Amino acid sequence: MLIVLAIFLIFGPDKIPGMARSLGKFINEVKRASDDIKTEINREADKKDREQKLEAYKKSLQKPDDGLKSQPRGATVVNDNPAEKKDDLPKEKVKKPDKPNENATQ
Repeated sequence: MLIVLAIFLIFGPDKIPGMARSLGKFINEVKRASDDIKTEINREADKKDREQKLEAYKKSLQKPDDGLKSQPRGATVVNDNPAEKKDDLPKEKVKKPDKPNENATQ
């Protein structure tokens, strides 16, 4: 309250409204500049984050995690080794019991 009285006495009642308008404009400019700086910082931080995610994604595409050779989508693996073909593998014979099960009830 004492500061307001001192300003009133020093500048007079005619200049106070103009000074208040100038002070209000100055405060609004400071707020606007502060908001612009915050927006620019956030924009740059988001840009860096997107770039890091993109690099991580590119690296994940280059190095498959499962250890398998990467193949184009829809490609099929051809087995050229004749020893590993299904038809050439020995088939297991199922052994039939010679006696009926003694524990089974009839």
